[in-house]
Amino acid sequence: MTTPQNHWSRLIVAALILSGGLLAGCGGSSSGDTPPVEDDVVDDGNNDDGGSDNDDDADDEAAPLSCNNPTYNEAMNLRIYQVMTESFINGDASIGHGVGYGTSHHRGDIQGIIESLEYIKGLGFNAIWLTPIFDSVPLVDQNLAADRLDATGYYASNYFAIDPDFGSMEKARELVETAHAMGLYVFFDGVFGHFKNNAHAYASPDEQTLTTSGNSVAGTGRLAVYPEDLDFFKEVATYWIEELKIDGWRLDQAYQVPLDAWVEIRAAVEEASASVTYTNAAGDEVNPLGYMVAEVWKGEGDIAEQAYGPEDNPALCSAFDFPVRYALVQALAVEEIGTRNASAARLNTGFVTHTQYPDHAVPNGFMGNHDLVRFGDLLQRGGIADPSENGYWARHKAAYSFMAAYSGPITLYYGEEIGDEVAGFAEPVTAGCADQGLCDDHVARNSGKVEGLPSGLDNEIFSTNAQQADLRQYLSELMHLRAQEPALYRGERTPIAVPLEWVTDLYVTHKSHESDAIVYLLNVSDEPVTATFEACALGSAGDLTDLMSEETVGAVDGLYTFEVPATTGRFLKLQEPTEAGPGCGDDENDPVGEGPLAACDNPDVAEVGPLNTSMYIRGSYVGGNNFGATPMSRKFGYKGDNLYQVVVTESQDSRYGFKFADSDWSHEFAVAGSAAVQLGMEQPLAVASGPGTESTISIPEPADYVFSFQLNETLDGGTMMVSQCP
Repeated sequence: MTTPQNHWSRLIVAALILSGGLLAGCGGSSSGDTPPVEDDVVDDGNNDDGGSDNDDDADDEAAPLSCNNPTYNEAMNLRIYQVMTESFINGDASIGHGVGYGTSHHRGDIQGIIESLEYIKGLGFNAIWLTPIFDSVPLVDQNLAADRLDATGYYASNYFAIDPDFGSMEKARELVETAHAMGLYVFFDGVFGHFKNNAHAYASPDEQTLTTSGNSVAGTGRLAVYPEDLDFFKEVATYWIEELKIDGWRLDQAYQVPLDAWVEIRAAVEEASASVTYTNAAGDEVNPLGYMVAEVWKGEGDIAEQAYGPEDNPALCSAFDFPVRYALVQALAVEEIGTRNASAARLNTGFVTHTQYPDHAVPNGFMGNHDLVRFGDLLQRGGIADPSENGYWARHKAAYSFMAAYSGPITLYYGEEIGDEVAGFAEPVTAGCADQGLCDDHVARNSGKVEGLPSGLDNEIFSTNAQQADLRQYLSELMHLRAQEPALYRGERTPIAVPLEWVTDLYVTHKSHESDAIVYLLNVSDEPVTATFEACALGSAGDLTDLMSEETVGAVDGLYTFEVPATTGRFLKLQEPTEAGPGCGDDENDPVGEGPLAACDNPDVAEVGPLNTSMYIRGSYVGGNNFGATPMSRKFGYKGDNLYQVVVTESQDSRYGFKFADSDWSHEFAVAGSAAVQLGMEQPLAVASGPGTESTISIPEPADYVFSFQLNETLDGGTMMVSQCP
């Protein structure tokens, strides 16, 4: 991946880079080789719409490819179960790679996935994504590292053949047809940015071949060259839709493919999907879905630029939501590099990243995948809980409840339904790990565990223990609940202000769709929270019904009071949503504050200030370069008495994350607990070091706003305020 240009992204992706120098499975984690920036500018290829020329002889340009279509409307309800093919289930003892990365048997195959479909369907999922199954043909005298890489499938040789260690074309067809008959969509893994060194030797059915001039990567592979390789990959993308009627693609390392090429590939996928049909579980003839989801393992700015593309010419419509994933694991566990931010406010700052996406974006929420450390191992890495403790299972449930309330498609990695872990693995494994085949970015590739099927090196029949079964049942209930409540999977999300005493413990959001509304609450702390909300704050004029327990909560004198147990999510359906929605209107804070911190005309003093450095508002605002910029328009002046202030002209209503920091990040401050700004109010200030500790602010209207913070004598906290200038 390309080197991030800002502090936030630099810290976030530190966990993603292997020091071993090997691209192990390639699903997003980069090797020591940084892929070059793609400089090719590719013609759209569809500029002539077939109509008559204008008088100036210029061809009419085709309209941009829209994301406002039935595919991405249906995609909002996707509940995808991901399997790593080689490490999942060994269904055919006569085949298998036998080597690979991670601790699995490395003998997983297509037959094992077929035998697991009933299980996956029973969990409440409606789609499956399997890692690549195309043929990776060994090179002459290739080494063990190359053998392991072949098992991942991420460096294919023949894109039009099934790897015989996974099965056959007939088995792949059986998989897709069986899944469709059960009501499951099937997504293949599309690696269109790199391939194995011998891939040029395997022509397509149309006799197209791949280039040989791309830069070397991962020892046995090379990067694709665009536009030269575009037609080949368009053929790959459409072949499997037409041949097997798959429902679309997960797009590996999507940033390796130029946006213009993605426009053409997506157009080809949607056209191919409209040209064929299959019989679904209801007995109806339907088209393959044609869904495509990008993997860009970077910050939101890169995802917007390298996957979604501009609003007036969309490239891809959906991409995995890495920023919110990191917010989730930081709030409930730790991320891979050990960063923890056990504050409910962190979940809100995660969603602020969506403001950088174009309107056509359909983010795909997830918690883990084959390149990330399992949530259970992250809990142990952070010293938070292990499988012998109730907190281990409670925090899994909390994370899954958050996923169930996510607007948009969601993806769950195999084994998460039972809180799987890699026993004895907690500390980061990076340096020198490639030779052992067990690094952070592939430790999660352990043997699949499906009730009643053989698992592990000894092929013992797997059966859950009581805690695993309880967690699996809870997840299944969540998935079925999500399927029944469109407000959960496609609802408009409105954050609810939380009483100050619970701001670090309680995350509350209002989800609305058409006439339905649900309030989702998540307590991220280890203690129960009893919270009181005004009815208007929740947008409710009647009773609330807990969708899991069926408990009814009524208002008393216009107030709702209810308990949210420790590390627990609750789903409260509003029986009478108000037309105005959540919020108490005139009862909200006056954005114009009082006192010295609200003054917009305090003069600077000659002193440099106790921090002995220039301080800035650094954040995700327009022009902020995703926390990377230090613009003079957001540079603080020192007013004396430990008070720093800057007046900012906000030109539009917006929402963004921010910190008060200097140019080299030696000083970082935000609202205590990473809480959101409440305009016109003094709030506690605290040191906010590292990623995910920023606060959020909502700018309600264009105006001048004064940002102020006053440090205490020890320079490790104080008070702050953002006030609209009169």
